[in-house]
Amino acid sequence: MASAVKPPRVPKPKGVLPSHYYESFLEKKGSCDRDYKKFWAGLQGLTIYFYNSNRDFQHVEKLNLGAFEKLTDEIPWGSSRDPGTHFSLILRNQEIKFKVETLECREMWKGFILTVVELRVPSNLTLLPGHLYMMAEVLAKEEARRALETPSCFLKVSRLEAQLLLERYPECGNLLLRPSGDGADGVSVTTRQMHNGTHVVRHYKVKREGPKYVIDVEEPFSCTSLDAVVNYFVSHTKKALVPFLLDEDYEKVLVASSSRPVIVKPKKLPKPPAKFPKPSIGPKPEPRVFNGGLARKLPASSAQPLFPAAGLADMTAELQKKLEKRRALEH
Repeated sequence: MASAVKPPRVPKPKGVLPSHYYESFLEKKGSCDRDYKKFWAGLQGLTIYFYNSNRDFQHVEKLNLGAFEKLTDEIPWGSSRDPGTHFSLILRNQEIKFKVETLECREMWKGFILTVVELRVPSNLTLLPGHLYMMAEVLAKEEARRALETPSCFLKVSRLEAQLLLERYPECGNLLLRPSGDGADGVSVTTRQMHNGTHVVRHYKVKREGPKYVIDVEEPFSCTSLDAVVNYFVSHTKKALVPFLLDEDYEKVLVASSSRPVIVKPKKLPKPPAKFPKPSIGPKPEPRVFNGGLARKLPASSAQPLFPAAGLADMTAELQKKLEKRRALEH
């Protein structure tokens, strides 16, 4: 009898390796680590992903750059000169040290990180024309990605809830986006800053006009995306305004209650940041127009003094109490 013909062997489908703006081996040491640990790392969007090897598909750690402050070159402990292979990433509440194999690799990592967090190609690094071209391509991709993405500082909260969040967690930022209170197809921006020794909360409307977002200031400014709206406030106040980003230690949950969301109190609070910038004592920086004209003040009519905090009271009860107080003043 003729032997049966075996069917052809079907190869197992292979996973697709993650796509990164830039990737290489990277040694990492956090504030709680004694020694560096080597990873294969890749930058995508505003996140650095860490893998055990360059053949892995699933990351084991990730680092969000949303709270970025600065990058610094590092001189290893016990060394008198900079070997060009160490640098530190300073975030709002932590510092992470990195070690790479060459000076070129260090400058590449710094360059790509600065490109995505500042949305511009850096000009003060030791980079070749080819490297700058790669970063320009990444800049275009990142701008296109953000145009379709909702900023991380956008939360589905009411005007009062936004105000209370900024009051309770100042270490998380002082600029928050939220849905428009009038039900229109737009958003509102809530900010909290020190002015003449008092914390002041301001609210700004951002109207949707076709594909653009128009910030309702004395001289209206048009933006192509919500991310551009955030950048407008950050850049025009010289980074005095910081997008609100909850630390991962906060167990913040939004749940439906009646007709509006209720913010559930976090189970634990984060440790105070080691290095938090002191609020400006001088006049509050105001956004400036992009066309090189004179500075324009934002509408003062939207400014409100902040309500005092209620300590450990439940978030919902606190909001209700403030609302009742406001209503009583109106009658």
